[in-house]
Amino acid sequence: MSFSLDLITGFISLFFTILIFSYLIGDNPLFRIAAYIFVGVSAGYVAAIAVWQVIVPRLVYPILFGSFNEKIFASIPLLGGLFIMMKVSSRLSGIARLTMAFLVGAGAAVTIAGAVVGTLIPQVNATINMFDLNAAASMNIGKAEALGNGAVIFLGTILTMVYFHFGASPKTDGSMRRLGLIEIAAWLGRIFIGITLGAIFAGVYAAALTALIERIASMSNFILNLLGNF
Repeated sequence: MSFSLDLITGFISLFFTILIFSYLIGDNPLFRIAAYIFVGVSAGYVAAIAVWQVIVPRLVYPILFGSFNEKIFASIPLLGGLFIMMKVSSRLSGIARLTMAFLVGAGAAVTIAGAVVGTLIPQVNATINMFDLNAAASMNIGKAEALGNGAVIFLGTILTMVYFHFGASPKTDGSMRRLGLIEIAAWLGRIFIGITLGAIFAGVYAAALTALIERIASMSNFILNLLGNF
């Protein structure tokens, strides 16, 4: 029997699958070895991608072979990287704050813009579109059902937003409490949040179960094919 590439990769896949499944009997050295290898391979892959797709084409090449303007623009991230490397020294670590402040500010701006453009606005549009009777009619959905679906989505959106309203007024006993109507709405919002988290958990569980079934089927097919070749 010749050891082809498929056979070698099959043995490696089976071996690491068994190492990962060993976690079922508790944390053990075999599982940790597999986890360390996966983390190391992932880190090496990310480092290789960063070097050959980011650093070399966007930093090294412009500095060595680019025009004067390209060299000026490329020297800015190079200087920022050098500033970050100053964190290895306790005396010079303060220099890295300039780059870190820029990264935190840019990251916050991208996060806020992404949350507004990618989450808030689509959520508002999706809530409004639920009341589009013409679109519902094109999907053979009755007006009553469309309005009911839209009302549930709209109510869930409002109650969930109320749940995260933390404004409170001081009471005579010194405690801080929200208004009674807001408390009721927040309690109802917790129901929608619980339903959402339950649906997300069900989706994650279904995906994990699908991956487990695929891995067991792959192991079974490999073992059967291996036995059939002898």
